[in-house]
Amino acid sequence: MTAPLPPSAPLIEPFQPAGPLSVSFEFFPPKTEAMQEQLWACIRRLEPLHPSFVSVTYGAGGSTRERTHETVARIREETTLTPAAHLTCVAATQGEVDAVARAYWDAGVRHIVALRGDPPEAGTRYQPHPGGYPFALDLVKGLRKVADFEISVAAYPEGHPEATSLDADLDNLKRKIDAGATRAITQFFFDVDAYRRFMDRVRAAGITVPVIPGILPVASFSTVTRFAAACGASIPAWMGPLFEGLDDEPETRKLVAATVAMEQCRALAADGIHNFHFYTLNRPDLVHAICHVLGVRASAPGTPNAAPADKGERS
Repeated sequence: MTAPLPPSAPLIEPFQPAGPLSVSFEFFPPKTEAMQEQLWACIRRLEPLHPSFVSVTYGAGGSTRERTHETVARIREETTLTPAAHLTCVAATQGEVDAVARAYWDAGVRHIVALRGDPPEAGTRYQPHPGGYPFALDLVKGLRKVADFEISVAAYPEGHPEATSLDADLDNLKRKIDAGATRAITQFFFDVDAYRRFMDRVRAAGITVPVIPGILPVASFSTVTRFAAACGASIPAWMGPLFEGLDDEPETRKLVAATVAMEQCRALAADGIHNFHFYTLNRPDLVHAICHVLGVRASAPGTPNAAPADKGERS
């Protein structure tokens, strides 16, 4: 018979990072009234966790420009959160993009996530807009002329799917940082070793700004597989069997998804990573549970678990 555990031995080892953790969340603007309600239920559920910022996406081809602006403005006006607006190069002239950026600045928004953006139609190749900013690097340079924004850019641990090589992709990231970007947020990934190798190359290239890992909880394995194929992220061989047979078992699927994401964050935190950006897909439950286990809990602003929401100046 196995000897019983002593009373002092925990059944589950508590998560104890070396320093305080900071989280941020991504939302997407709603298309319908029902989606609007879902988004705001998500925002209200996650707001008490006091993220360092929350970002709002910009649809393919600039299709959600107005809805993105409305959502960002409402978050700033009606919550304690600090919003960051996604802005892309697609389907707009430089003047039009600059005008959007100025409108954000005038509304008190100080953080832009500067991206090249996706073409309006899936499966088509990106073509710069005549008179527009060709690429994210150019957008960063343009934003620097508009106002003193905090600027986040995208990073790709496994390489951008259109990059000619990993070295070329890393060089593009460095040029965006050198042009004035203050932070990079990675595409989602599941291979922690790939992120580690990427960060070794990032630091060797002289990039010193924060490079925040993007975490995507797997609400639907088939959906995530489709996302991964489009953005060049790999799906490790061990993931498929974990979610096999769970299409009609949402509660079990959530437990598995939360476990996968928590273990990913634990491994990264053990490497000294203390900032995590969650792609929420406007669904709060998984993200809230993961944050709880990581020790990020609802608390009053100013306490150790709460990042300050300055809403105006650079964070």
